[in-house]
Amino acid sequence: MVNITLVKDGNNMKIVASIECRMTSTRLPGKVLMNALDDMSMLEVMIKRVQKSKYIDSVILATTINEEDEVIVDLAKKLNIDYYRGSEHNVLDRVVKTHESVNSDIIVELTGDCPVIDPLHVDDCIKIYLENNFDYVSNSLIRSFPDGCDVQVFSLDILSKTNEDTSDVLDQEHVSKYIYECGKYTTFTIEAQGEYYWPELGVTLDTKEDYDLLKNIFTYFNNIDFDTMDYIKYLKQHPNLLKINQHIQRKGLT
Repeated sequence: MVNITLVKDGNNMKIVASIECRMTSTRLPGKVLMNALDDMSMLEVMIKRVQKSKYIDSVILATTINEEDEVIVDLAKKLNIDYYRGSEHNVLDRVVKTHESVNSDIIVELTGDCPVIDPLHVDDCIKIYLENNFDYVSNSLIRSFPDGCDVQVFSLDILSKTNEDTSDVLDQEHVSKYIYECGKYTTFTIEAQGEYYWPELGVTLDTKEDYDLLKNIFTYFNNIDFDTMDYIKYLKQHPNLLKINQHIQRKGLT
């Protein structure tokens, strides 16, 4: 067995996954609470999948002060997880304050439109972050995995500095954009190999067509425990399903 020396001591650092979520999505309002399986919403399924990570200490919802997002707070209370309510448009500030509220050391940044997020991908990103001197680790800076597998890992210290260093509206909307574009920080991107490489596949929840595909996937497996390779194989065996949302124009990295 190879002994791994951690550059960053994960045992003494609080690793928290935040999920940015709101009900007022432009393309598909209320999408995060649309039904996934049985009586569980897409967001609830995502939370439960993220909680399977072996590195994450806790999950917190980063939602807004909008009245419409009271139902997201209700879900957090139901699942006994933390939540923070902040600005709808300055997401950077919202995420910083979210993690300050629970004294995070390491941020695992996720967005609520990724209900089939794979805890294995989450742990791969965290492990590489802990074992190296990179300031930022992601599997989505270079698109190689399906869209909807996105994980980003960095420290609260760096994100707090980012919040102080930039007032650009795009930086405030896209939380980690400044980190990987400013040139001050070291970054690393995990690129998909083999059958995992499918950048054209959209399993993110942006539109009604996306919902239809995701609902089909959850219905087929009839559980929340399948992994990325499971649904990749399923979709390759049923290529007609790809027509559901393959025409959707995807947004850039969050």
